Amino acid sequence: MEREDRDKIYSKRVRAGKRTYFFDVRSTRSSDYYLTITESRRFQKDGGFVFEKSKMFVYKEDFNKFLEALQETVDHIKSELMPDYDFDQFKHDELGSGNTEAVDADNDDYASSGSDLKWE
Repeated sequence: MEREDRDKIYSKRVRAGKRTYFFDVRSTRSSDYYLTITESRRFQKDGGFVFEKSKMFVYKEDFNKFLEALQETVDHIKSELMPDYDFDQFKHDELGSGNTEAVDADNDDYASSGSDLKWE
């Protein structure tokens, strides 16, 4: 079994227009866990579509600090930079169209590993 298949425990996919975000729980050989966050962007090139991905890793010792900083940053944008913007206007899209979903890590046709996608 390939390492990529073996260590993906759980995956959550968020589709957002031309972007897709993957939140993947992975394991190490010593049965420790960490999070990978992947942004996949689709664009046209040479008459076809290609996908560009960006990935970051968040380790268990940083989970609380990461969540706190993310929440503070989003709150700052919402309250200080864009207080009149209606961020809730996007909620109906998420709830109705299934843009946020758990993904079976063993049967993911849009896997962040990009098995059938061309990553550049």
